[in-house]
Amino acid sequence: MQSITNYHPGLPPIFALATGSSRAAIAIMRVSGDGCADILTRLAGRLPLPRRAVLRSLWRDAASGTDHLDDALVLWFPAPRSYTGEDSFELHLHAGPAVITAVADALVEAGARPAEPGEFTRRAFMHGRIDLTEAEGIADLIAAETEAQRRQALSQVDGALSTLYREWADRLRVVLARQEALIDFPDEDLPPDVEAGLLAEIASLRDEIGAHLADGSRGERIRRGIVFAIAGPPNAGKSSLLNWLAERDAAIVSPIAGTTRDAVEIAIILADVKVTLVDTAGLRETSDPVEAEGVRRAMFHVEHSDAVIQMFPADDLPACLLPGSIPVCNKIDLVPPPAVISDTPVYGISLKTGEGLQALHSVLEEKTRALTAGTGAAPLTRARHRAAAEAARTNLDEALRVDWPEMRGEELRLAMRSLGRLTGEVGVEDILDTVFGQFCIGK
Repeated sequence: MQSITNYHPGLPPIFALATGSSRAAIAIMRVSGDGCADILTRLAGRLPLPRRAVLRSLWRDAASGTDHLDDALVLWFPAPRSYTGEDSFELHLHAGPAVITAVADALVEAGARPAEPGEFTRRAFMHGRIDLTEAEGIADLIAAETEAQRRQALSQVDGALSTLYREWADRLRVVLARQEALIDFPDEDLPPDVEAGLLAEIASLRDEIGAHLADGSRGERIRRGIVFAIAGPPNAGKSSLLNWLAERDAAIVSPIAGTTRDAVEIAIILADVKVTLVDTAGLRETSDPVEAEGVRRAMFHVEHSDAVIQMFPADDLPACLLPGSIPVCNKIDLVPPPAVISDTPVYGISLKTGEGLQALHSVLEEKTRALTAGTGAAPLTRARHRAAAEAARTNLDEALRVDWPEMRGEELRLAMRSLGRLTGEVGVEDILDTVFGQFCIGK
C-alpha cells in the first residue's frame, strides 16, 4: 500500500495562536515550517535547548535590538520531534492584543504567514506523525462537550481505530500475496489447502468488518449527540416537559392549543451524552396553514429523531403509539394513568405537582445509554469511515463470489484501497480539505 505520509521538506513557515482569543494572562503563538530556526534567532537572539522552556526578550530584530516586543517563555522543537514533524517553536506571550499583533507583524516580516484552519495538523499528517483517523480524533477532542465525547475522541487520538484498520490491512496484504501466488503459479504443486485457507481468511475479514459496521451508529451518535423528539397532541405538556428537562423557560407555555408552531431545540446532557430535545407542534388535524406546516415539521422530526417521547394527557389517551416511542402520560394528578398501552409500559407524570418526573429522567438516561452502548471495540465515528468500511466489505464479499483468480485478486486490491482510505495510506487528496477544514486556526 502506497503511503502519502512522507516527509515534505521546504514547506513555508506558518504561525497562529494556539490559545483562544478571549482575554487571558498568556497567549501561545505556535510557529512551524522551514526556516523556523532563523526566525526564532531573529526574534530571540539565539536558539534555546530543544524542548526546554526559557525566558527570553523578543525583538523585531534581536541582532540590532530593534523594537522590544515582549518578554516570553520560548520553546524550540527541532524536526522531526515536534507536533508537525517540522522545525517548530512556541512563544508564550502576555496575552494583550497589542502584544499579539506586534509579534504577528514581526513573524510576517521574518517570512512566516498566518496558518489556515487545521494546517498544523495537516502537516503532522503529511509528515507521518498521525494518520487521518487520529487527526479526526484531535478535531473531535477539541470540540468535545461531554465526557462521552471526550473519552471517545481520546481513544481515537490514541490510535484505537488506526490499530484496528492497520491490522485488517496487514491481514489483507497477506491474503493478496497468496492470491497472487495462485495467479502466477497455477501449474505449480501448491498445497491444496492454500486456496481454502485464503477463502476462509477473506470470509473472516469480511465478517469482522461487518460486525464493526453493525454497531448501531453508537460512535456517530456520541460524536454528534442524539435527538429526542417530543410529540403529541396540543396541550399535552410537551413544552412544559422541555422546560423542566432544560431547567429553564426555553419554550412558551400557554393553555391556548397550538401555541408551538415550529420546532424548538434545546441541548442538554444525559448520561454524559449530548442530547438535543425537540419540542414540536401539537399533532392534530387543522385548517390553519401555519399550524399545518408546524404539524408537518413535527412529523419530520419524529421520523428523523433517535427516539420519540410521545406525550398525551391522562384524560385523552391515544388510540395507538408511535413505533418505538417512549409513552409519557401527563396530568396524572387529575386522572390515574394506564399501566400499559399496546403492551408498552406507560410513564406517568404530573408537570403540575412534579410526580414521576425524576423517574422519567432516569428512563431517558437509560434510553440514552442504550442508544450509545457498545461492546468496548473502537466505534465508527464518521460517515467517511462507514462508507470506506462498507466498500471494503463489499469487495471482500465479491471476492468470495467470483471464481476467476484474477477477478478475486482485483476485488482484494479494491478492498485494500478502501482500508487505506480510512487512515490515509493511499492517495486521498480529495478528502483532505474536508478533514482538516473543520479545525480551528492554530491546530
